[in-house]
Amino acid sequence: MALWDRFKESASNMQTQLNAKKNDLKSGAFRDASMAMCALVSAADGTIDPAERQRVAALIGTNEVLQNFPALDLQRRFEDYLGKLTADFAFGKVAILQEIAKVQKKPTEARAVIQIGIVIGGADGDFDKTEQAVVREACYAVGLNPQEFDL
Repeated sequence: MALWDRFKESASNMQTQLNAKKNDLKSGAFRDASMAMCALVSAADGTIDPAERQRVAALIGTNEVLQNFPALDLQRRFEDYLGKLTADFAFGKVAILQEIAKVQKKPTEARAVIQIGIVIGGADGDFDKTEQAVVREACYAVGLNPQEFDL
C-alpha cells in the first residue's frame, strides 16, 4: 500500500475514532484546544494562506465531533488563534501550545485534539513535514508519545 493510501486510511480511522467518542468531547477545554490545534496546523509553515484558512474553517464546520459546539463560537476562536499567530508567530505558537496543553489531564480529549490536528493536516492531501512537526510538538504538550500517531 502506498504511503498516501496508508495515510488516508489512518486519517479516516482517526475520524471514526473521534466520532465514536463524540459524547465524551464536550468540554470547553477540548473546544479551545481543538481550535488552537486547527489554527496551529493551518499556520504550521509560519504563513496563513487564505485558501487553507477557508478549507480548515469548512472542515471545522462539517466535523461531526465539533458539532457539539456552536459553529460561530468555533469560528471566532479559530480566528482569534490565527490572529495570535499572525501577530507574532513564535509567541503565538507558545500561547497556542499552552492552550492545547490544558487537555493533558484528560487522555481522551488529548488524543482527540491530536487526531483532529492530523485530520486537518492531511485534508489537503499532503500532511507535510511542517504540519507533522507542529502536531508532534502538540503531542509533547499533552504528554503523549508522537510515535503513537506515527509522527
